[in-house]
Amino acid sequence: MSSFAIARARRALQSAFLDMDMPLQRANSVTNEVWLAAEYVIRVNRRLDPRLRREAALAPHLPPEVRYPEIVAYGGKPGSDWLILKRVPGDPLSRCWPTMSALERREAIHQLAGALRALHRTNTPPDLPDIDTDVPQLLSDRTFSPVMPLLVALDRLRANEFIDPDLLTRAEALVSDSAKALTPFSSPTLVHGDLTFENVLWDGKAITALLDFEWARSGPADLDLDVLLRFCALPHLHVAEDYEHLTHPEDYRDVPWWLADDYPELFTFADQFDRVRLYAIAYDVRDLLLFPPAGPVGELSQHHPVHRLAATVNGTSYLARLAEARPVTTL
Repeated sequence: MSSFAIARARRALQSAFLDMDMPLQRANSVTNEVWLAAEYVIRVNRRLDPRLRREAALAPHLPPEVRYPEIVAYGGKPGSDWLILKRVPGDPLSRCWPTMSALERREAIHQLAGALRALHRTNTPPDLPDIDTDVPQLLSDRTFSPVMPLLVALDRLRANEFIDPDLLTRAEALVSDSAKALTPFSSPTLVHGDLTFENVLWDGKAITALLDFEWARSGPADLDLDVLLRFCALPHLHVAEDYEHLTHPEDYRDVPWWLADDYPELFTFADQFDRVRLYAIAYDVRDLLLFPPAGPVGELSQHHPVHRLAATVNGTSYLARLAEARPVTTL
């Protein structure tokens, strides 16, 4: 454990006029250094971006239904800014999910649907700082077509000798042909932007918080389906390593259908399949830019973004399977 990391957390506590010597436990996080104390959660951002500043600015505008924890203090500077929250009861829903009963799971989705509906009805604050350019989906409401950043990125990938140019050509054609499904892409209301069960707290009976609004921004409500559906299909890729082996896609099979029952308007956009397929392509191309193949793609994990992109373009991805039929199991 880095002594510098815990020193940054204690410096944040000191700056917030809290006991800097209180016991701290490191928590799992992909993007931030996160520490848990008895009453507080300390998050430190080591990147040169305004994510925590944006979240601190957004939090007062979030509806009470999302149960965002109380902010105690925010401060620091780019490269080491921090956010301290009141700790609320509960554990990540993804950690609880393997041992939950079917009825408990169904209730959790019912509550999640209510929180999401409230969030998606919330207007984006006009003074919310811009998100950095590294958004999860390469789509924009500031270009002539929302897919322009995605088409530019696909063209950039042609410089990689290990990516099949035919795959990129077919992806470009698919994006161009279905781009109209996203028009208009602008929206005055919020999306979460990173909706996995890692960012939902569950106390055994109720959802106690939605967390990590670093990617929250204006967007059509169904944009949140992208991360959520890929989480349900590949949950082990989105959870902490210590319980990855307990996390299985079949345990999440009914989640999309339960959510559709409780929040049907999220699934009634025109050209819905084309929309979520474009979201998935935009997500995977962004990942492919970040993690381009450095050797033959046949040697890469089946979950590498180049293989995920190919599955979507070829019509063999989890989205195609979801579109085929609804399972019989319901509660």
